[in-house]
Amino acid sequence: MTSRTLSYTSKRIRAAAIVAALLMSVTCCSGGGTEPKQSPSSQAQGQSASAAPSATPAPTASYKPADAAGPAQNVPVPVLPEAAKAETKEGLEAFARYWFQLLSYGYETGDTSRLSSVTSLGCELCLNVTRAITANHDGEKWMAGGRVETPSVNTTYVAQSDGQYQVTVQVQQTPITYFGPGGTEFRKQTPTSDTGHVLIAGFQGGAWRLIGLHPIR
Repeated sequence: MTSRTLSYTSKRIRAAAIVAALLMSVTCCSGGGTEPKQSPSSQAQGQSASAAPSATPAPTASYKPADAAGPAQNVPVPVLPEAAKAETKEGLEAFARYWFQLLSYGYETGDTSRLSSVTSLGCELCLNVTRAITANHDGEKWMAGGRVETPSVNTTYVAQSDGQYQVTVQVQQTPITYFGPGGTEFRKQTPTSDTGHVLIAGFQGGAWRLIGLHPIR
C-alpha cells in the first residue's frame, strides 16, 4: 500500500471520529433526544397556568362572646356526638352532656329550639328555663355569660319500672349579665353557680330524650 493511500485512509478515520463525537454531544445535551419540543403557544399556556393565583378558602367567622356592646356572635352550634346515639350507658352520659351544651347555647343566643327538640314537654323546670331565656333575649335585650359546663356526669344505668334512667350531673354556670337597649343593665347580675341535678331520660324512637330535670337540694 502506498503512502498516498495510507494518508487518505487516515483522513477518513479522523473525520468519522469527529462526526461520532459531535453526535454524542448532541445526544447528551438533548436528554437522549426523546423529549419533544414545545411550541411557543404551549409554552405560553404553561406559563399562564403557573402564574394563575390559587383559590384561597373564605375566612371563617370567629366567635365573639356577648358584652355591653351587643349579643354573642357566631356561637358554635353543639353537635350530637356519635356516642349519644347509642342505647348504652356511655350513650346516655354523652346525651346528658349534649343536653347541657344545648342549654348553654340557648343562654348565649336566645335560641332554645334545639334544646326543646330533645326535651319532653312534661319537664316543668325545662319549660321555665326556656321561657326565661326567651324573655331575656326578647326585643333589644340579651344576656352575656351564662355558659354551662358539666365536669361530672354519672349514671348507674339501671332502668326504672317505666324504662327511664337517671343521670347525676354536676352543673357549673358562669355569671349572667342582663343588657337592654344601649347596653344598659336592666336587672341584677346572676352569680356563678355550681349545683347538682338529676336528669331523667328515656330512649324513644331510636334516640335519647330528656324527660325530667330535678335540682339536688
